Amino acid sequence: MYFAKYHGLGNDFVFVDASQETLADVSRAARILCDRRCGVGADGLVLLRPQADGVHMRIINSDGTEAEMCGNASRCVPLFAREKGWMSGDSLTLQTLAGPIKTRVQDRARGLVSVNMGRPRLLRGQIPVAGPAEEQAVNMTLFAAGQNWTGTAVSMGNPHFVIFVPDLAQVNLPHTGPLLEAHPAFPKKTNVEFVQVLDRNTLRMRVWERGAGITQACGTGACATAVAAQLTGRSDAEVQVILDGGALQIAWQPGQEVYMTGPAAKVFEGEFTADL
Repeated sequence: MYFAKYHGLGNDFVFVDASQETLADVSRAARILCDRRCGVGADGLVLLRPQADGVHMRIINSDGTEAEMCGNASRCVPLFAREKGWMSGDSLTLQTLAGPIKTRVQDRARGLVSVNMGRPRLLRGQIPVAGPAEEQAVNMTLFAAGQNWTGTAVSMGNPHFVIFVPDLAQVNLPHTGPLLEAHPAFPKKTNVEFVQVLDRNTLRMRVWERGAGITQACGTGACATAVAAQLTGRSDAEVQVILDGGALQIAWQPGQEVYMTGPAAKVFEGEFTADL
């Protein structure tokens, strides 16, 4: 099976042309391909297929579960699509479980891509999170890892729980992340972001991703963080979100779409010969 590996700020993916390759069990294939010792190594498997209205994108996490949306993968897809001859110009629409996502290559030389991530979903029933379906989940408190955590739940097509902390270095992410991911308040589990506010235009974030664990970056998480920061009065409309793998520029006006801009790059391509 032929594949290409891409990354956005170190959040890495195995891309497969699903119009040419057939995987009988995509969950099993993702676990094998994403294994960092015996496979290619990645945070997720992305299956891509050209369509008349753009490219269909399916995202399988490294643990074999399916994700609705992935911001960093979305920035990589236009680069892959250009190589495959699937797009003309600089704009490409991706069809995802979270709905259509519009992308635009801003700087071909640097691989800089902007994505219209759509409007955030802020009601508990949309995210989803426990509680009255028509209420927002701003500054909600959950108990995990022996203490209370106050955070804001946001969906960017996939669920996020954003927690602002005074000192990010004091967070035991490998211990606390999985406990909050699987907290009973989140019926579909959740991604978990811990965020330190550096100033009103700069946020430092670390993430525990649902189905993947600690990753170098999370595009939807950066967007959810920017939204949560505004909802709680911590930031302005345009922010830089600094992740372990680098920085993303996020812009959001209440009631409007979230825009994310950042780099993407191809790492290598090859043929995977083991049995899938």
